[in-house]
Amino acid sequence: MTSKHCAGCGDAFHPRPQTPKQAYCPSLACQRERRRRWQRERRQSDPAYRDNQSRAQASWAARHPEYWREYRRTHPQYSERNSAMQRERDARRRVRVLAKMDASTAVSPVPSGTYRLTPVTPEKLAKMDAWMVEITVVSAAYQSSG
Repeated sequence: MTSKHCAGCGDAFHPRPQTPKQAYCPSLACQRERRRRWQRERRQSDPAYRDNQSRAQASWAARHPEYWREYRRTHPQYSERNSAMQRERDARRRVRVLAKMDASTAVSPVPSGTYRLTPVTPEKLAKMDAWMVEITVVSAAYQSSG
């Protein structure tokens, strides 16, 4: 009998003769990993399966409304770790640099006023719905005399 290497742990094992394509050894941890990978692949490729799993999870959560509150109470290290990770995610969000050149900024580079927009013939625009315009000041900002 030939041996194979387990796709879960990498150890050599002898597949069952009835299952020639067996890729995982019979250990509980590897069988759990096999099932986890199968479910993940199935959720990604099968919308009906994904919908059914989502409904089943929501139904379970409705039947056990106190589960997470009780879990956090009995596992304070989980809550502390989660809070620390959330603080890190919040800090990363605050310093994020936007890659888009046309993203909104806090201060507008164009001062408020009345402008005339004149269409400019585009040579090569990357976006089909983009407009190229020339902005001409029609009136200056009002300044009080006094």
